[in-house]
Amino acid sequence: MKLSKTSEYALRILTFMINNDMQVFTAKYLIDALNVPDPYLRRLMTDLSKKGFIKSLQGRDGGYVFAKNANKIYLSQVVDAVEGMEKYQGCILGFGECSDDHPCSLHTKYAPIKDELISFLLTTTISELKSPEVYKF
Repeated sequence: MKLSKTSEYALRILTFMINNDMQVFTAKYLIDALNVPDPYLRRLMTDLSKKGFIKSLQGRDGGYVFAKNANKIYLSQVVDAVEGMEKYQGCILGFGECSDDHPCSLHTKYAPIKDELISFLLTTTISELKSPEVYKF
């Protein structure tokens, strides 16, 4: 399963910020560095700011900084903030009723993969993605 473009961009932004030694990131710098469309990035920054992960500093030296310690920001919280976790918890085929008792045709094969993805998102923090070997965001 692949993350949506919205979650992908939000996680790319935050992992880029944690992997760079800059204190303040301007929207223009992030747009250029990450190749994220301007309106999309600004909307994501607003969403991430409203949820308290980052904050906007106004003025000549303004930009975005972490508002919360990155080791307290879980990937699941970021995904939930920008689009909601529901789509990753439901049926892969989109059925409203899909469970062990009433499975769809992919349920038994997909359930362990889904559980592993959700566990990964729930237990991994942004700070855990900090690495000197990361070159792609």
